[in-house]
Amino acid sequence: MAEHVGEPTSSTAFGAERDPARVVAFSDAVTAIAVTLLVLEIRVPEDTQDLLHGLATLWPSYLAYVITFMLIGQIWVNHHVMFDHIRRVDRVVLFLNTVLLMDIAFLPFAASVLAHAFHDGHGQRTAVVFHGLTFELAAILFNTIWEYARRNHRLLAATIDPAGARAIAWRFRLALAWIAVGILLGVLLPVLGLAVIAAFIPFYWLPIPGETARAKRRRDGGGQP
Repeated sequence: MAEHVGEPTSSTAFGAERDPARVVAFSDAVTAIAVTLLVLEIRVPEDTQDLLHGLATLWPSYLAYVITFMLIGQIWVNHHVMFDHIRRVDRVVLFLNTVLLMDIAFLPFAASVLAHAFHDGHGQRTAVVFHGLTFELAAILFNTIWEYARRNHRLLAATIDPAGARAIAWRFRLALAWIAVGILLGVLLPVLGLAVIAAFIPFYWLPIPGETARAKRRRDGGGQP
């Protein structure tokens, strides 16, 4: 009989291992809700007599929306990078992923705080640090999940070899340092800190060198079956 998606497949000290398909589907849904809530924080100007000016004064909201949306997009992309190579999940992964989703759901609030601080001209340092720390927590959870999953290659699929797993781990660890630098700079100069965090976006759209080395070797006929 075919195995149903999400049913336990084996037992370990951390409970039954399950297919990650439902984890990915639920995570996608939470991420979609989070990015949708972002736009609801952009308020329509109450005074329409000078609508153009009213819309222009909302630039902090636009800025917070774009940066946070694209960073959440990065979370979504890298979440798929992880779970493309995780063949089974146990209760530890389920718990850590739940905490990650809790952080993602909190991001629209962090974006709202950032927008209000820059709009009012007060509290920018606190807002940038608060916004950055929310993403730093996500980076910590990504690293924790991946390090746990790749330990002894126990939860990873045959789609990736140890070198590829290390390449992904390096990219995730770099995120920790990058966002931390942005936070520290944000304490000194909020605009610079925010710029460093925003610079994280284009870099993390780049492919991870070495991630698909095994798949490439197989296509070229030089890998193990």
